[in-house]
Amino acid sequence: MLTVIMECHNQEPELAQTLSVLVAGAVEGLVSDVIVLDHGSTDGSAVVADAAGCRFYQQWDMKDVLASARGEWLLLIEPGARLGQGWVDEVAEYVALNKAPARFSESRLYRLPFYRRLTRSTPLLENGLLIPKRQAQGLAGEGRELLQLARGHKPRRLASEIIPSWVAREARR
Repeated sequence: MLTVIMECHNQEPELAQTLSVLVAGAVEGLVSDVIVLDHGSTDGSAVVADAAGCRFYQQWDMKDVLASARGEWLLLIEPGARLGQGWVDEVAEYVALNKAPARFSESRLYRLPFYRRLTRSTPLLENGLLIPKRQAQGLAGEGRELLQLARGHKPRRLASEIIPSWVAREARR
């Protein structure tokens, strides 16, 4: 039903955090597979992905990756991001009733200070992107990355919150 795709580079702890949250979706039958696209990591990212049963690619073509995705919907997310409670039920209902892309709501507990929110542009995948596989395949080209698939959408906002990946990065420092 849903394939989760992440890109990483030396983000072993962040990858483990995100994968641990996705277990609930796998248990409920929502998450059918997880694909990790690696940009030359030298840490244990491959080991973490393998232990979690993910497909781990160090070289890939985005069209082939999307064609191999088992789910009819894709969740593009950054390593380190954690989905809040209730995400499984909301996403299952959303994909059953909608055809438009969606993003998660920003976590109210982990918000940047007001001035930093004003002066920084929000990374495209900070709040994840839920997108139909067919729509993503239409956007995929040779050499494309997840960020390029996330551009140009006016996604709906889900009520479920996401703790952005920058929280995990800050905690690691």
